[in-house]
Amino acid sequence: MTLTAPEFAPEFTSETARETAALQARIDALTDRAAVTDLIDRYLLSLDARRFDDAWARGLFTPDVRITSPVGKHEGIEGLAAWQEATLAKFERTQHIGTNYVMDIAGDRATVRWNALMTHVHLASTREARGTGPGDHFTVGGTFAGEVVRTPGGWRFRHLDIRVVWTHGEGPLVLTPAAEETLRSL
Repeated sequence: MTLTAPEFAPEFTSETARETAALQARIDALTDRAAVTDLIDRYLLSLDARRFDDAWARGLFTPDVRITSPVGKHEGIEGLAAWQEATLAKFERTQHIGTNYVMDIAGDRATVRWNALMTHVHLASTREARGTGPGDHFTVGGTFAGEVVRTPGGWRFRHLDIRVVWTHGEGPLVLTPAAEETLRSL
């Protein structure tokens, strides 16, 4: 005897359709959350890898990105890689650790917030000028908050606001006016 598909298929009801739709919505939400978390992690790791170029910028940010940080502001993707490179060039190496990711995803937009611990190892020239030894560093505890959007290439940051909550140690020898003001206000 040959069995046809209807004989094998469970009865399909409107309740089954609702359950399937609810399950798909949950899978989509978890997939989006994983993709946004991956964007945040790739960004933080990229700061420590220090390979800033246009591909780096396009892979993480929208063309109209707006970043506010303790060292200043930058708008637009043009020149972003150079700006970021100049910011971190004041240190021999860094380590950025993110945690407590909170996100509110609504369709193709999401607000994000996370805590970060940022360790900045001073340049040899800074250590020499201050008379300190290898490993002398400046540690910052802060928060990142912003907006990410879904693009044809995946999720990208549209806005990012980096805030200092506390610091330990001395900052770099040369500070931007914005960084000086931030450190004075803590």
